[in-house]
Amino acid sequence: MQSNKLLDNQVFRFVLSAGAGFVVDISAFYLFYHNLLAKHTYTIGSFTFRNSTLSLAISFLMGVMVNFIITRALVFTESKLSGYKQFFRFVGVACVGFFANLALIKILIQDFGVYAPVARIGAALSLFFASYFIHKAFSFSLSLRKHGTAEHHTTSN
Repeated sequence: MQSNKLLDNQVFRFVLSAGAGFVVDISAFYLFYHNLLAKHTYTIGSFTFRNSTLSLAISFLMGVMVNFIITRALVFTESKLSGYKQFFRFVGVACVGFFANLALIKILIQDFGVYAPVARIGAALSLFFASYFIHKAFSFSLSLRKHGTAEHHTTSN
């Protein structure tokens, strides 16, 4: 049985994994922004948050969970780290990504008047490529030299 070369490519599988998380994230963002969080601002404790900020926090968490599960199962399967360490590293990287996304969204919405769901997509896409390398090297402790093929095509020392 001949394998599909595209599916053997780790970067392609990461694109699929991140894409699934992205679809969950963007869909949830849209639903929260337009339907579930109808007010413009919300006060939690002594802090006031915009609808877009809360929508981002919830949708981003949902997307990260989906992305981690798929990435662990289908992309970086050769990682020897425990799932616990992978998860916390993945979430740590995602937290940095969250604040980078938040900053970009704020700039796009407030300074450039971009429609919030479009700003969310633009921010996520702008940070995508860095996330592959950061997750591979840090979250899953894998060499960056082996980024093109599946684990059965590489040798480990």
